Amino acid sequence: VKQVANLALVSSARDMVSTAYASTKESHPYIRSVCDAAEKGVESMAGAAASCVQPVLTTLEPHVAAVSEYASKGLDKLGEKIPILQKPVEEIVSDTKELVSSRAADAKDAVSS
Repeated sequence: VKQVANLALVSSARDMVSTAYASTKESHPYIRSVCDAAEKGVESMAGAAASCVQPVLTTLEPHVAAVSEYASKGLDKLGEKIPILQKPVEEIVSDTKELVSSRAADAKDAVSS
């Protein structure tokens, strides 16, 4: 999970969503109160779930470690085959705009000639 969260694409997308969420909460008092209540509910449920799941995780720890190792290798290969995962959202958007603009200019030139 940490490895996925540290991918540039995932990390920058999370930051964008987090910024938008915080801005929305700050700008709209009614939404803020609903979000605050939801956050408290999620925190209490997560705490309760963690205490229930911990004994099971302790028992399964060797298996979880093996799966984690396998997943890590898979993510490394995925990152090699899909390099866009290593780019932040802003760079992907910028590159896409440039590509579309270039293709549109090429099409315009082709039509003009």
